[in-house]
Amino acid sequence: MNDPRPPKTVFAPAREEAEAAGLAITPQTEHPAYRLAFQDMEFLLRSDLRAVRFQLELLKPELLLDEANIESTFVFYGSARIPEPDKADALIETASTDSQRAIAERLKAKSKYYDEARKLARIASRVGEDQEGKKQFVVCSGGGPSIMEAANRGADDEGRESIGLNIVLPFEQAPNSFVTPSLSLNFHYFALRKMHFLLRARAVAVFPGGFGTFDESFELLTLIQTGKVKPMPIMFFGEEFWRRVVNFEALVEEGVIAPKDLDLFRFVETAEEAWKFVCDFYPDDGCDG
Repeated sequence: MNDPRPPKTVFAPAREEAEAAGLAITPQTEHPAYRLAFQDMEFLLRSDLRAVRFQLELLKPELLLDEANIESTFVFYGSARIPEPDKADALIETASTDSQRAIAERLKAKSKYYDEARKLARIASRVGEDQEGKKQFVVCSGGGPSIMEAANRGADDEGRESIGLNIVLPFEQAPNSFVTPSLSLNFHYFALRKMHFLLRARAVAVFPGGFGTFDESFELLTLIQTGKVKPMPIMFFGEEFWRRVVNFEALVEEGVIAPKDLDLFRFVETAEEAWKFVCDFYPDDGCDG
């Protein structure tokens, strides 16, 4: 029996065309010039196609997250070097110099934030879906180890999905094992990765970290400061660490930021404190889980 509904398109699906394109074998069809453009990797990787690759890297994660019914995310930034508490002593034991031992001890002192990130991710993951079936406050990390692993692990503790936004680097790396495989996304462009961190973000937790954490978190503060992004709860875990590495008040005293800019974020120490700040920011959204 014929389907009375009109077809979505009168054209053959691209997949069928791609399969058909490789059936004939002649000198002409074997030349790269004959390949369909979207099957020609040499063509897609040309420098001339950078703008197209930008579009693809923007579009693919957007489609996958839409299809997963993810409307909002809780983003976790933080170091890839802070160990989980059970492994912190091993760093000290392997230190061979006084300098290495001092650094290992400081990393061990910050290992408590692994537990706080995991706990906060568990709390956020309990929110689940809204009345329309859209998932809210889905945990989103950079997909790597340490603080990022703790975030994805916390969501996994609750049996919930979580996102990992990984990036190709010169040294070998892989997503942590707690990222949901269908939401484990890989990027070539840092700029597109950072955009996807924020497209669905409703809250951001910033844990102690290095250049990458600074880059991501201070760009977000700049975007809110300049009105490019709407205000959202931004929580910096570890006031002692952040005040040691950044003199925020000096920026005000030097006149390069306004006093009100210090209100764009809040220092916190625990997952419970952070979650209360989020719920106070969104009092009508039922974020108490």
